[in-house]
Amino acid sequence: MAQVKIVTDSTAMLTPEEAAELDVKIVPLSITIDGTSYQDGVTLSRVEFMDKMAEAKNLPQTSQPALGYFTEVYESIMAADPETQIISIHLTKGLSGTVDAARQAALMVEGDITTLDSEFIDRAEGFQVLAAAKLAAAGASKEAVLAEIQRVRDNTQLYLTVSNLDNLVAGGRLSKTAGFIAGVLNIKVGAHIEQGNINVEVKGRGAKSTKAYLKKIVEQMQAAPNGVAAIGISHAGIPVEAQELADKVNEIFPDVKIVVQQTSPTVSTHTGAGAIGFSYLLK
Repeated sequence: MAQVKIVTDSTAMLTPEEAAELDVKIVPLSITIDGTSYQDGVTLSRVEFMDKMAEAKNLPQTSQPALGYFTEVYESIMAADPETQIISIHLTKGLSGTVDAARQAALMVEGDITTLDSEFIDRAEGFQVLAAAKLAAAGASKEAVLAEIQRVRDNTQLYLTVSNLDNLVAGGRLSKTAGFIAGVLNIKVGAHIEQGNINVEVKGRGAKSTKAYLKKIVEQMQAAPNGVAAIGISHAGIPVEAQELADKVNEIFPDVKIVVQQTSPTVSTHTGAGAIGFSYLLK
């Protein structure tokens, strides 16, 4: 049986330990800040990015990896074993052309390479990568791994809270007038990411609206008939608040591992500082 190897991108939010233990290859997205380009997690850490974004004259620009990065990773895997089957899992096409770049690169490399749109980003994307990598490491077939990825995708939820709408205005995702009004009224946004689309569910004034939205999500998790398997909390420059949220959620789900991390530049650029990404996987 051919060995299955997993490739993903830097927005999947795997910890360094997870990537190393499961031998997942990570292709970094690019970030350009005032004319200088960096690679996510390679030449620029996520904490450093937040500092540079705060000081930048212009909104940073994130872009998909160059085809060469993908072909290099694919070719190195195939060189080690030409019979290897590669499954390459990437962030939603709704936010980036990364999965399209992966598909183009796969056509340029001789071998069995399957590229997938996770329909998510951040730790929600990571759930699929981790599940796939664990099965692959156990010697599962490509078909079994693909089936597990689909199962995980169908049982994953991802929510987002945004406390500062400046970046959404600067990035053209919100009009200046709407952004000005929201700023004056201290409007916070709660959104649900479904099939790659960001659907705003809540617009409220002040921190209370965000807390109420997160409380509703936790209540929804508690109502799940089979329970919760994993939880991810990512943040844009607010580690203390994110950990406080994780501690509260951990009291309700003491047996579930909660991974708290600074989110990727791709998310931080769109949301601005103060955002929270809340993802969970149902059993």
